Parts: sequence; structure tokens; C-alpha cells
Amino acid sequence: MAHTTVGWHIELEFQEDGERTRAVALVRLPDGTEVRAHGHASRHQVDADQPRVGEEIAGARALNEIAMRLLTKAHDEIDEASGRTSHPLHV
Repeated sequence: MAHTTVGWHIELEFQEDGERTRAVALVRLPDGTEVRAHGHASRHQVDADQPRVGEEIAGARALNEIAMRLLTKAHDEIDEASGRTSHPLHV
């Protein structure tokens, strides 16, 4: 059995505005499809200013949304090919 290596390109961008961090995640699949999602994080005003923590939280939320969209996309493709309804597992 031959093995095939496939790569996905993932981009994460962050915008920080005082106490808020916004992340945009983009995955480019080999077939040209792009899946995009957003994540947000808010810092309480009494918390220390740690931009990296906001990026980690917002980025994780955006990537989690990407994961859910990819699961939905895969199950839609299974349903289309099989003519039945598949049941995605929840992350």
C-alpha cells in the first residue's frame, strides 16, 4: 500500500485592541477549499496585560471553530456520496 503525504496550510492572524483580542484562522485544503473562522478573548480590566495569553485563547477558539466546520464539511461529503445521513462525533 502506497502512502501519500498531504499538507494543509493554516494561517492565524491576531488583532488586539486594549482588553480584546480577535483571531482569524484560515485553512487552505489541497482541493483549493478555504475554511475560515474567528475567535475572541477579553481581558478583565484588573488582569495583567498579557497579549500572548489573549492570542492563545482567541487562537484556540478560532481553531476549535475550524475543527467543527471541517467535521461538518466531511460529514456533508459523506452524506452526499452515500445518500444517507452520517452522525458526526462532537469534539
